[in-house]
Amino acid sequence: MTDHPLLRRLPKSTDCSNDELLAAFLDYVAEKNLELYPAQEEAVLELFDDRNVILNTPTGSGKSLVALALHFRSLARGRRSVYTCPIKALVNEKFLSLCRDFGPENVGMATGDATVNRSAPILCCTAEILANYALRDGANAPFREVIMDEFHYYSDRERGVAWQVPLLTMSNARFLLMSATMGGSDFFKEKLSTLTKAETTVVAAYERPVPLEFSYAQTSVDVTLQELVAANKAPVYLVHFTQNEAAQAAQDLMSLNFCSTAEKAAIKEALVGSKFTSPYGKEVKKYLSHGVGIHHAGLLPKYRVLVEKLAQRGLLKVICGTDTLGVGVNVPIRTVLLTRLSKYGGEKVATLSARDFHQITGRAGRRGYDDVGYVVCQAPEHVIENAKMEAKAAGDVKKLRKMVKKKAPEGFVGWNEDTYKKLQNAAPEPLASRFQVSHGMLLQVLSRKGDACAAMRQLIADSHETTNARKQHEKRAWELFRALVQRKIIGIIPPKQRDAQGTKLQLNVELQEDFSLNYTLSLYLIDTLALIDPASPTYAADVLTLCEAILENPDIILRKQLDQVKTEAMTTMKNEGVPYEERIARLEELEYPKPCRDFIYSTFNAFSEVHPWIGQENIRPKSIAREMFENFRSFSDYINDYELHRAEGVLLRHLSSVHKVLAQTVPENFKNEPVQEMEAWLAGVLRGTDSSLLDEWERMRDPNFKPDEVVEKREEAPDITRNKREFTALIRTEIFRFLRPLSLENYAAAAATVTGGVNADALAAMMDPYYAEHERIRLDNEARNGRHTYVEPSEDQKTWRVCQVLIDPEELNDWQAEFSVDLAQAREDGKPTLVLKSVGRVGSSS
Repeated sequence: MTDHPLLRRLPKSTDCSNDELLAAFLDYVAEKNLELYPAQEEAVLELFDDRNVILNTPTGSGKSLVALALHFRSLARGRRSVYTCPIKALVNEKFLSLCRDFGPENVGMATGDATVNRSAPILCCTAEILANYALRDGANAPFREVIMDEFHYYSDRERGVAWQVPLLTMSNARFLLMSATMGGSDFFKEKLSTLTKAETTVVAAYERPVPLEFSYAQTSVDVTLQELVAANKAPVYLVHFTQNEAAQAAQDLMSLNFCSTAEKAAIKEALVGSKFTSPYGKEVKKYLSHGVGIHHAGLLPKYRVLVEKLAQRGLLKVICGTDTLGVGVNVPIRTVLLTRLSKYGGEKVATLSARDFHQITGRAGRRGYDDVGYVVCQAPEHVIENAKMEAKAAGDVKKLRKMVKKKAPEGFVGWNEDTYKKLQNAAPEPLASRFQVSHGMLLQVLSRKGDACAAMRQLIADSHETTNARKQHEKRAWELFRALVQRKIIGIIPPKQRDAQGTKLQLNVELQEDFSLNYTLSLYLIDTLALIDPASPTYAADVLTLCEAILENPDIILRKQLDQVKTEAMTTMKNEGVPYEERIARLEELEYPKPCRDFIYSTFNAFSEVHPWIGQENIRPKSIAREMFENFRSFSDYINDYELHRAEGVLLRHLSSVHKVLAQTVPENFKNEPVQEMEAWLAGVLRGTDSSLLDEWERMRDPNFKPDEVVEKREEAPDITRNKREFTALIRTEIFRFLRPLSLENYAAAAATVTGGVNADALAAMMDPYYAEHERIRLDNEARNGRHTYVEPSEDQKTWRVCQVLIDPEELNDWQAEFSVDLAQAREDGKPTLVLKSVGRVGSSS
């Protein structure tokens, strides 16, 4: 059995003394050959004395060990603890780490995208998940110990409210707030003490265990990197502020050699068993084999996890990424190399805030790896180029006079060495409240027993807002409440039917258990679904379009769609002889695909007129998931169609969001069979594309699991066959990928979508008898109907026999294509592969 070092130190009784628990934990620390810093020791002692702790210490000062102590104490007392942080990558990392210490049966994870063992005594989750618990259960939330890591996200404009809510409601909990860039903490000390009726201790330290050495580079990035690697200052984290810049940097570095032959061999061995099956996977593998990692939100999660593991083993020299790695992910970085000191903050490009600067640079130099951490900032590119020209002139006055210096690009927000020095010494900005009322918040609070309206008023009154702001929040809450009641999403219980707690409200019983109104325009979606005709042949696709319309736009995908629309339009206009000026004018009027465009805009305008609380929120019609569904495109197909290789993670997140809306916000009464099949198809696409975290958890449940062998073990394939509906939906997508070129008599293209040794000529021969009786194959909505697909599992459950009826214009439907699907191969590939057996009359068999 795998040894879980903290689990075996748990006392047999939950009644043991704090001193016994503390001694057991310190034994663990000693076994790990660790020595507590004064701040760690103080924080642990305060937590074991049942106080709240605000831990404001530098990156690398062991905050995770303090959190581990609180989890240990909670588990020993028979209670539940929760760890929360801002990004899913860090949730994933902490989940796996805690599994190693406490055993996978005692640790759960919930990020919104994936849920594993959610009822475990220790839960790792994103801040939004914890906020939902806090809103729904208030003081009765199931967690007695709450750890909020990277707490400075309290000030995040979009997500800060999730960090504030637990501090307003979870009065029976004890809190550990952790950040390297907290700023002032007196306000939070007072609020926590008031909420929990327990003392709150601020533990602050400012001296880094691993000191930083700062320098300013006026050489090009490639030269700077080579110098750093040669000086044994790798691994280097090359920081960019856009995903595309990070990806381009990794590509550019392929012309340089950072690793020895032995080091490349070690990387190659570490990659054995890792799968790079997505379109961008080959590039990722190429970079890794060269000792260069890539890490940003545009990557599939499984690739980010792999980069983190390889970096932890010291196999990567350079990691090209965005500033998200500055948010707590445990990757040992010796040097942080900043490519610039400004970034786009959502409205404009501006110099980095002091908090952002310290978060990013704080990743340099990790305890146990380095004695010193290095931070290097690149001078602006035009400054570097001018310095090169001056160096070539070598003091020649005539050459210097003739030299035309490069100017900063238009809109450039500049920095220099003085800017760099000021940021090094600047204190983090004060944290600002970002409280806001939403449908999701209201729905969670109003689902409580007792007087839920009073609970909502109290939540607003306790919020960390100004008096005027609280009044506005209360006004908006009443507007939202009335809208929920009008739509019967919230029902008012008659006085005689109320329970002993006086519960006045109830959720509509027709809504599914995991119903969610977490999107601002969820009510618009529900209202508008009722306006679509369920008998329409496009009903399922229209439902999907409405789900997509309430989501944020994945801009990079929409830009690619628009580019393709313009390219096709330009070609058509050229062929039609349209004058150039007119062609350009027409191109400006084009949009990316927006199915149901007029219907969505008109219904949204009508909705907005009677719901002024909508404010500046807008509807965003688009067709990404719908386009994939209607055109039978797999995840890889779609990436290749639009050349989205560097944004696979963006597409995966969008599809995941669409699936969540479809599964949790669309009421069941709107889900006919085609909608259910579409939902299953989407779930199958997600599972088959990247289920890396679920795979990892299953491995860790194996009694023979050894934590240090995770990278070496062969990557388990996602079991996309375990859900018959999902797997059937994926098979039908593959069938229609085959039928579409077949219906155009493009036999070569059709043969390329299946296996079984069938070539274009053989396929044409198979189809000759069909075309002797029928004019063509129909691929309309009737053809898509699931009743035309027949699945017959083999007795040994190793293969499926699948028959697809070919819909003909006469609707005789007397021919079919027969396939077999190998389940083991499907699990291996993450998608079903069709073996074409025959094309013949219905009822015949190969």
